[in-house]
Amino acid sequence: MVVFAGQGDARRSMELLWGPRVVAPRTGPGPKPGLSVEAIVAAAIDIADAEGMTALSMRSVGERLGRTAMALYTYVPGKTELVDLMYDRTLGELPSSFPSSDGWRAAALALADALWDLHLRHPWLLQVSPARPVLGPGEFHVQETLLSVLAATGLPLARVRWVVSALFNVVRGSVQAAAESRQAARETGLSEEDWWGARSALLGELVPDLPARFPTVARLGPSVEVSDEPYLEREARLSFEAGVELLLDGVEAAIVKASGLR
Repeated sequence: MVVFAGQGDARRSMELLWGPRVVAPRTGPGPKPGLSVEAIVAAAIDIADAEGMTALSMRSVGERLGRTAMALYTYVPGKTELVDLMYDRTLGELPSSFPSSDGWRAAALALADALWDLHLRHPWLLQVSPARPVLGPGEFHVQETLLSVLAATGLPLARVRWVVSALFNVVRGSVQAAAESRQAARETGLSEEDWWGARSALLGELVPDLPARFPTVARLGPSVEVSDEPYLEREARLSFEAGVELLLDGVEAAIVKASGLR
């Protein structure tokens, strides 16, 4: 399921993203006092965190708050604008600074870890396509943080911009596998160990010449790491760590090349 942000009324969405989120004054019949944009967004995030985006609706948010869906429309025009607010607010959870005392690379690694944790904590973020940015303060905050950390490399900002995109894509691509591993176990009721156990046994029985047919794959061998972490989630994490390290190796090579040293 892919969700495209920025589908609601542009002016109203931008006003909600950038304006103060306060309790709307009650001037007559209508919602009970105490409801606010912030409360609605927080409830929506709780639902998406626990049940995914498919469970999100104005009705489900209203029920969580003890109100009707109609009561929410005084504050948020609809679900499309609500998704913008949820996405932007959640991006705002990323820390705003990372210590640079140990150099730009250590800061970049810490930033990548923070992005990984943010997306694994709120896996529905991966369903919101970056093709249509919401252009809210949370999104600008993430961009500013990424750029400021990687600008310390001394590379021209035009090149840093592409490094930022590459780093963000490495994180999203890897963490999606980890998030979907958790989702699969929850939605199918079958643990990863049971799923792999049944099918790997069948592979050995039905395709005994598998190593000969796919020798390079066979050379990888089984994972020998002993861990309580599910296999696919562990593989996703290791892929993330390796991908980030390789990307930063390339950045260091670019720095050397730019300086004229060999």
